Amino acid sequence: MRAITIAEPGGPEQLVWTEVPDPVVAAGEVLIQVAATAVNRADILQRRGFYTPPPGASSYPGLECSGRVVEVGAGVSGFVPGDEVVALLTGGGYAELVAVPAGQVAPLPKGLSALAAGGLMETVCTVWSNVFMLAGLQAGQTLLVHGGSSGIGTTAIQLAHQLGARVIVTAGTAAKLRACRDLGADVGVNYRDEDFVERVAEVTDGQGVDVILDNMGAVYLDRNVQALAVDGRLVIIGLQGGVTGEVNLNTLLRKRAGISATTLRARPSEEKARIVAAARDAVWPLIEQGRFRVVVDRVLPVDRAAEAHRVVEDSGHVGKVVLDVATVRGSSS
Repeated sequence: MRAITIAEPGGPEQLVWTEVPDPVVAAGEVLIQVAATAVNRADILQRRGFYTPPPGASSYPGLECSGRVVEVGAGVSGFVPGDEVVALLTGGGYAELVAVPAGQVAPLPKGLSALAAGGLMETVCTVWSNVFMLAGLQAGQTLLVHGGSSGIGTTAIQLAHQLGARVIVTAGTAAKLRACRDLGADVGVNYRDEDFVERVAEVTDGQGVDVILDNMGAVYLDRNVQALAVDGRLVIIGLQGGVTGEVNLNTLLRKRAGISATTLRARPSEEKARIVAAARDAVWPLIEQGRFRVVVDRVLPVDRAAEAHRVVEDSGHVGKVVLDVATVRGSSS
């Protein structure tokens, strides 16, 4: 098969579309012929040499995919060759074939194209596991999402809105804030010229927000705590703003607030399977009812992955940048 490999840590030019050995399907796994995948920040970190794949994972980037089952390993039930599916991966999505534990695979939702579905699983599983399973956001509560126009952000806005929560977002341009409002965000904050803590206080009558989904880390840590309501929950899923920060513990104590920091990629397969099952049960009906969609900024062929990485690194997108694998595979046959 062919896959995107990383020649050496560095810039997007290190992404090379080349021939590699086919994956071997182990017991409990499903082999998928990939239709599409998408760019996530973790892929960029891996390319730069800052995010080593967990032991046993594919060395090729790509944490999600859509495609068609071509083989099932021993002990697998529920999938047969020919099934159209989506999958949460530990790596290997930027490839023509990928082997993945069956518990991390789900049927392609009705009404969703294979191209759009290439950008579904990583964001949906991240948001569902953090905002709803971990932080326990409920209808009538308020969620603050940093980076509202990102793939994670556009997913969190829609799910929280559809499940009855109020949504506040931060983004860096008026156009991105408009896109967030179109998806269901109630309040938009331009972080370039507004203080989100002051804006949160204004729109919540000084009460603060119940849950914060944060992709920035250190630079927002203390201000996030300030923005929390009593019994609020801060969930950190990214470190774009640094790894070391300070927080006022007195504020944390007075608010009886909690801080969690999580990643998805390195979790055991059994835990990922529980997350995939929970996300499927909650989100697939919303997709099939037309109440949730994957926001696709653009689609590029997988052999132009370097260009796709540049778009995401420059934050020049809203939603997901999808990589089309099927077209490239077809053009070489």
